[in-house]
Amino acid sequence: MNIKEATTAYETWLGQKIPLIAADLKLKHARMAAGAFPFLRATFYRWAQLWPANCPELAGAPAVLGVGDLHVENFGTWRDSEGRLIWGINDFDEVCEIPYAVDLVRLAVSEFLATAEGIGVVQPSDACDAILDGYTLGIRRGGCPFVLEEHHSGLRGLALNELRDPVRFWDKLNGWPRAGKIPSSVEAVLKRALPEPGLLFKIVHRQAGLGSLGRRRFTLVAEWRGGYIAREAKELVPTAWHCMDRKQSAKIFYTPAITRAIRVPDPMVSVQRQWLIRRLAPDCSRIELDQLPAKRDGFKLLHAMGAETANMHLGTPGAGKKIAADLRKRPAQWLYKAARAMEQATVSDWKQWRAIFDAK
Repeated sequence: MNIKEATTAYETWLGQKIPLIAADLKLKHARMAAGAFPFLRATFYRWAQLWPANCPELAGAPAVLGVGDLHVENFGTWRDSEGRLIWGINDFDEVCEIPYAVDLVRLAVSEFLATAEGIGVVQPSDACDAILDGYTLGIRRGGCPFVLEEHHSGLRGLALNELRDPVRFWDKLNGWPRAGKIPSSVEAVLKRALPEPGLLFKIVHRQAGLGSLGRRRFTLVAEWRGGYIAREAKELVPTAWHCMDRKQSAKIFYTPAITRAIRVPDPMVSVQRQWLIRRLAPDCSRIELDQLPAKRDGFKLLHAMGAETANMHLGTPGAGKKIAADLRKRPAQWLYKAARAMEQATVSDWKQWRAIFDAK
């Protein structure tokens, strides 16, 4: 199966689960052709197919509830119930039961590809060391959430830098067109998520992300006591890792992921049936690489990403000891070699996709 066939098969499967937005899928296909890094972000279904053939030596690694679609732009910030700023993984759409190495390899590949496109934070020669050092330390210590108050001043500076300006954030959110065909049940859930009833609001159609582009997403924007607030409903589907497995295809692991992991929860996140409900705000959102300041310690950032990945994996009961034992057995450079293999497979697919897209 080539990338065109894989994409058709996945979108056919997806269309049997939920209504798809044709214009958003068209945009997704264009962004997939634009570069290997966005292609990686948009094609976890293909990663799941490429993994067994390219990383057979990692198939027996201990299984965990992993992120699946992990990459360097899958991290962000939120406010906890005490108002503290928290940093960590913020997208669990593709959570699945996988060998722990899948997340580490994918995170490394994403950094390789981002660096090749001029937006990465560390050169590939150092990226795997940073990720693996942070991950190993996190596993050994039993995990620790990233609370950006007294500690982690470097991460706090990245999260609160001027490129995440509130004016820019709200201008962009208010610029999206009004959404059409809003299910009454979804509108009711969004209204209940507001701080008080009777607020004037609008619901817009926001094109965001890449892996989930094409699914329904409704973003409510309202004014409340002198400023804007926003709530979003995003439709969830079973993970692409199991999309061809009829025995597991009905599972959505979002709630187990956010409740079991070593993390400080976002009190404004919930899953109601197949809808993810969450707050959006300048400091409650994903951090894109182009939002990072020019002066940054990329090694420390990737180290933190590795440690946060460990926080996620430690949510699987008994995983810590099994992973630690497996890591001790792995040969030197195992992560780098596996990441290079998956990078080559991904770039090959991207080149095929770009040729197909350009020929249209």
